[in-house]
Amino acid sequence: MTQESTHTTQNTYPLPQALTRLQDQPQVQNLLARALHEHKLGHAYLFVGAPGSGKGLAAKALAQCVLCAQGGDAACDDCIRISRGTHPDVHVLTPASANGYLIEQIRQLIADVSLAPMRSTHKIYVIDRADLLRENSANALLKTIEEPPADTIFILSARSSSAVLPTIVSRCQVVAFRTLTDAAAKAAIMREISATEQEARIALAATGTPGRAVEFLQSSTRKNIRRQLIDVFGNLLRNDSWDVLTSAKELIEAAKIPLGDVKRAQEEALAQNEDFLTSAALKQVEAANKRELTARERSGIIEMLAILESLLRDVLLCCEAVDEEIVNTDAAGIIDRVASQTHTQGVLGALAAVQEAQYNLDRSVSPQLTLEVMLLHIKEALTCPPLSR
Repeated sequence: MTQESTHTTQNTYPLPQALTRLQDQPQVQNLLARALHEHKLGHAYLFVGAPGSGKGLAAKALAQCVLCAQGGDAACDDCIRISRGTHPDVHVLTPASANGYLIEQIRQLIADVSLAPMRSTHKIYVIDRADLLRENSANALLKTIEEPPADTIFILSARSSSAVLPTIVSRCQVVAFRTLTDAAAKAAIMREISATEQEARIALAATGTPGRAVEFLQSSTRKNIRRQLIDVFGNLLRNDSWDVLTSAKELIEAAKIPLGDVKRAQEEALAQNEDFLTSAALKQVEAANKRELTARERSGIIEMLAILESLLRDVLLCCEAVDEEIVNTDAAGIIDRVASQTHTQGVLGALAAVQEAQYNLDRSVSPQLTLEVMLLHIKEALTCPPLSR
């Protein structure tokens, strides 16, 4: 490990550059630094903590330290690929739906584990939301996690170890992440990129975690979608039902725009590695890519719901005359106007419509139908006269 890529922690363990980003989780930072320094990395970790606590960031940082020839300099081609999610030896699994992982996903993972790394000496498997590993999927995975090949490391994540099946927990080293305050979360975003405190606050409201907030602020497409959504919200009370349905269709089309970048990254990774893949492995990659696109589209719709919820909460603050700064200051005029045309009961009804949309998405209802129904219900809630007491 080169001297230039390390710093020293108070515990005297060399700190790879990749781990410096975990400064909000010093205990995690020191634990991983020690394991790397003493060459005692576990074969399976379970990262537990609230959303936004840095579990995903830590998984990427550990992958960089393991796969980087310089020990995690955070600047080489391997580290950049890991950061962008395009490294062929870092596999990130997410649940196929709100109901959890498919047994087929786990079978494909197990088959892939037996293959040699493509670029590096090791392979990393990151399993998000391990609490959604149902018993059949978990049982299929147990032996692989317990006795993986020497070149394989598993990193599972969940909100708490109690939410994960005990048979999985017992085979992992549990690493706890503390919950970040809002101030710490905003500071983490502002350290990563050149953003104002208000931009960080808006991005957090839209995405929920510092890591996703950074990605949001770096994406002009996603920021444009937010602007489009604000315009739809501002015109909702004056538009007729046909206009609302048209707006829903346009939002769905906008949500698919960022998927173009994902598709290009997938095609690039496939082109670079297809000569090394068997036909069976190629089919597995294509199936995984398709699931990723579906998950990304759903994630984009969920982000829209979070933005709408944030706007409605700002309207609620205005209706209740609460002495608290709104989040969406760049939409203050629209928020004031909507607040002047509705009432507290209406806003609460509109917020309920957003929650209902989330419920429908979780149950695989069509995204366009979900948005159409939600926008119509929000319009109805905001325009109905208040119920008499």
